[in-house]
Amino acid sequence: MDNEEETQDKIIREYFLNNKNKDIPHEESVQWLMKEYKRRTGKVFADPDRGIRKLSQEGFLIKVKKGVYRYDPDFVKKRELEDFSPEVKNAIFKRDNYRCVMCGRGEKEGMEIQADHIKAKDLSGEATLENGQTLCSQHNFLKKNLKQTEAGKKFFIRLYNTAKSSGEKNLINFCSEILEVFEKNHIDDQIKWIR
Repeated sequence: MDNEEETQDKIIREYFLNNKNKDIPHEESVQWLMKEYKRRTGKVFADPDRGIRKLSQEGFLIKVKKGVYRYDPDFVKKRELEDFSPEVKNAIFKRDNYRCVMCGRGEKEGMEIQADHIKAKDLSGEATLENGQTLCSQHNFLKKNLKQTEAGKKFFIRLYNTAKSSGEKNLINFCSEILEVFEKNHIDDQIKWIR
């Protein structure tokens, strides 16, 4: 980490340490960080978002929801306890029949399987059997880059389009019903379903 990154990281940590247990919207934190960094260094803080996301991924901040982060000292202390124990991981695999819950593939098909938090650790998801699921490495990567619901919506859009091109009416209706529930509840509206 170069000196500039260290200074940026230090200022972000300082800000959240001084505002512990407070849900802070993105605009509020970024505004303060940019102003304070300019005051201290005379330079422009080009991408405070990246620094905040990095601290969230490292477990220093809790991502409460999109664009809202919180520093909770108790969460940071408990962070190490949030990985699945070997016993819980094995129980998840056994319950899910050693197969990815999204695609059904497992080690027999040459896929690496992984125990995944349904509610992410970054959102204070616990390392329990109820909050665990088996995913293949591909779907775990997809979920990490999206979210559980985003990955699900994209999956049903893909399935809908495949069913539509092959004329499978029952599958088209099934996917339509599920995607309509996404729309009705405004879940991941940024992902557009084109009928």
